[in-house]
Amino acid sequence: MKYNNITEKISLVKNNKISLVENVKDFLLIIDERKNLNAFNFVFADEALQLAESVEKKIKSGKHGKLAGAVIAIKDVLAYKDHQLTCSSKILSNFISIYTATAVQKLINEDAIIIGKTNCDEFAMGSSNENSAFGSVLNPIDESRVPGGSSGGSAVAVAADLCDVSLGTDTGGSIRQPAAFCGIYGLKPTYGRVSRFGLTAFASSFDTIGPFAKNVDDLALIMSVISGKDENDSTSVESELIDYPINKNQQKKFTIGIPKEYFGEGLDVEIKEKIFDVIEVLKQNDFEVKEITLPMTEYNIAAYYILTTAEASSNLARFDGARYGYRSKNSSTLEEMYVNSRSEGFGAEVKRRIMLGTYVLSSGYYDAYYRKAQKVRRLIKEDFDKAFSQVDLILTPTTPSVAFKLGEKSNDPLQMYLSDIYTTSANLAGIPGLNIPVGNNREGLPIGMQILAKHFDENKIFQFASFLNTLL
Repeated sequence: MKYNNITEKISLVKNNKISLVENVKDFLLIIDERKNLNAFNFVFADEALQLAESVEKKIKSGKHGKLAGAVIAIKDVLAYKDHQLTCSSKILSNFISIYTATAVQKLINEDAIIIGKTNCDEFAMGSSNENSAFGSVLNPIDESRVPGGSSGGSAVAVAADLCDVSLGTDTGGSIRQPAAFCGIYGLKPTYGRVSRFGLTAFASSFDTIGPFAKNVDDLALIMSVISGKDENDSTSVESELIDYPINKNQQKKFTIGIPKEYFGEGLDVEIKEKIFDVIEVLKQNDFEVKEITLPMTEYNIAAYYILTTAEASSNLARFDGARYGYRSKNSSTLEEMYVNSRSEGFGAEVKRRIMLGTYVLSSGYYDAYYRKAQKVRRLIKEDFDKAFSQVDLILTPTTPSVAFKLGEKSNDPLQMYLSDIYTTSANLAGIPGLNIPVGNNREGLPIGMQILAKHFDENKIFQFASFLNTLL
């Protein structure tokens, strides 16, 4: 039996309309049938079935958590005690986590069922999910195309009905871009709303954990569980609680900003047309829509790749073959062991970013690149601060194109990096952003639209997205 969201699923289990054990078996069957998509690195079949049995009893007794029976997949950069944590990298092959990430533990505390860990670009570095030691993930809508990255496996797991919802991470668009390519919802929360404890760091001042789902209600429910201050993460903060159920009282009063810089050269014509169709619908339904300007937009990609590679080169220094993870056997000295372990253990894209980051932090280049990029980051944030003094939400494309072919951009890193052109700004500014599926192009490929809000205004995003569902 189908259900619309997790809350409805709990009700159906409680009323003996569906069996949670059978529900998990169905997911496991589809995972097996569609294993060619390569969405999962690890599937916890026996664990999930055992948990389904105990959670079903909890639901029927009325003593269950908010996520009772929700079948959730988590990206393989998140720690889950006594389970493998590889970050889709050879350098962490066979590494077993000794603790659980805060966000994952909060799901477990509310009786969620973790069904497996999803494939991703190695150390979350990529926009196509082709940079994985486990192989590429395929887009379930068209298997000749990429699912987006780096959280491609998490997006595919939801889009292909391999789980109810999933967790991914977003450093520069790694939730929103694959959500757009796969035709589902994906939220990058405000930086600091969700604890990063237990997330393997790529760029610590950018990384965020967020959910994928097929509906807005499940996104809001997951966010209501995983948000909050954590003593293990000094960058996490107490903030306004996520409303669940979604508060629908304010929906028609929003002022929507359309940044002219996001609709210029390089944007696919069909995406532009589809988003302007949505804008027309909003105008017809009494939304105030106004053009705004974000003048620092042209510097987003440059600032993002300078700052994130710098942080990556520092964060990934810990993977040296000495303490844990892969160690090269072809070494006779300590220095050789370091060099060979990292050369053999890291993939090409990770090595590229480490080298770029080391370069921009090096003597003689720090001021010219890193310090200047930090100043630009501040100016980008000020652009958004100014815009949000005039509007409630900002509407943009999520991606410049629909999902591209596997291998199409593999030999052109710059073109690959430009696929994040509309998403990196939210990470630079630390604001929340949601991908909303708004239809398909003539080839049947999904088109995504991005909604941005000021810091900790996720409730407003959910209200808008929920109302938009009734219009489209």
